[in-house]
Amino acid sequence: MTTDLVSLPMTDETLSAAVDELVRRDSDLAAIVERHGRPPLWARPPGFATLTFLILEQQVSLASARAAFERLQSATGTVMPETFLRLDDAELLGIGFSRQKARYVRGLAQALLVGEVDLDALGTLPDEQAGDLLQGLAGIGPWTSDCYLLLALGRPDVWPATDLALVSSVQRIKRLDRRPRPDALTAMAEPWRPWRSVATRLFWHDYLSRRGRRDAGPDLLAATPSSLIDARLDS
Repeated sequence: MTTDLVSLPMTDETLSAAVDELVRRDSDLAAIVERHGRPPLWARPPGFATLTFLILEQQVSLASARAAFERLQSATGTVMPETFLRLDDAELLGIGFSRQKARYVRGLAQALLVGEVDLDALGTLPDEQAGDLLQGLAGIGPWTSDCYLLLALGRPDVWPATDLALVSSVQRIKRLDRRPRPDALTAMAEPWRPWRSVATRLFWHDYLSRRGRRDAGPDLLAATPSSLIDARLDS
């Protein structure tokens, strides 16, 4: 595979070629494709709305995060920094924001409006630098920044080692006695460079397919009940 594909955001063509390469490298990943087929690309649009949705998804159930985001869309028309900042505390609490998450998203909106952060510029930065910039914002930790880089920016080599669904799937596929901690999981992923985002999609694909939710997309993976969180490190 050419280095040009490695340096560009993921596309269906990139995904297909990278899956072929990983299947040749790893028989366990090949078995996922044999069982369930190739994973979808799964992408979210870059920008404020996606980051807001990711913050809502932290340590709550999928259903409650999705319902809150839909209420936010209804209240704002379009989820943008300007429209979000028009909502007061009582309105945000009614939508489903905790006080902490309301503060986080307000801070993000204000940072964008005053030019403190330029989300468009993230596309020009290396993964580590883009992640560091995101994690400099209150309420955005490793899981949120990794998911944003992987799903919204289409980065090909992101490995969200604090994602519980990924941890669970790797444990099962690799026949591990216990769930690997993030540092061990990151070390395990080294052989899949520079396509760790594709390996992530393969593990997610297996996780979803075994639950009968193959076509549901990564939203199903972005949140788990807080009682199950043992590997997510976000604030």
